[in-house]
Amino acid sequence: MEPNNAGSVQYDRWNESNINMNVEASQSTMMRLHNRLCVGRTGIIVKTAGALAALVSIYIIGYATGYYVHRC
Repeated sequence: MEPNNAGSVQYDRWNESNINMNVEASQSTMMRLHNRLCVGRTGIIVKTAGALAALVSIYIIGYATGYYVHRC
């Protein structure tokens, strides 16, 4: 047992029933959408799919442009 000194400081534990841990409810719709699509494993998949779609679209635009330029 520790002695109860007058100079010691005692901390009470937090009462967890009074802490609001519901962060989702206070966020806007855009922040929830951003967190769902841009963070974590889903974010990596979305970014990879976007990069692949951009690469394919640039390839198609280049192919079509090259076709019409060198058609003669």
